[in-house]
Amino acid sequence: MTRLIRCLTGDRKGSAAIEFAVALPVLISMVWGMFQIGLIFQANAGMRHALGEAARYATIFPTPSDTQIQSMITSHKFGLGNGEWDDPVITDDTTAKTKTIDVSYQQQLDFLFFDGPTVTLTASKVIYLSA
Repeated sequence: MTRLIRCLTGDRKGSAAIEFAVALPVLISMVWGMFQIGLIFQANAGMRHALGEAARYATIFPTPSDTQIQSMITSHKFGLGNGEWDDPVITDDTTAKTKTIDVSYQQQLDFLFFDGPTVTLTASKVIYLSA
């Protein structure tokens, strides 16, 4: 019996392979998760870039129509991969002479071994009109 215990505890061959097999799925899912979070950051940057370009466009004279502003947002967005882009909502406030542009984007996160939550990004910008 002691000879068997000595044989099992004394042999270290293959222990690194077993440790690697246990650690590899964890490492891969961590790297994939960082990639998914990076996609969310890219989508956020693209959404805010499009919103900023549309806000600059809306301040020119003569003031463009709401459909022209919406098409400007749609043409300048980037990084919005497999998510769902909602149509921009433009709200006019005639008393304060402002326009408010609201945009939103939803993306389902995909972690290799399970589906992650749906992340919703929203942004809003208030534009002050000159006349």
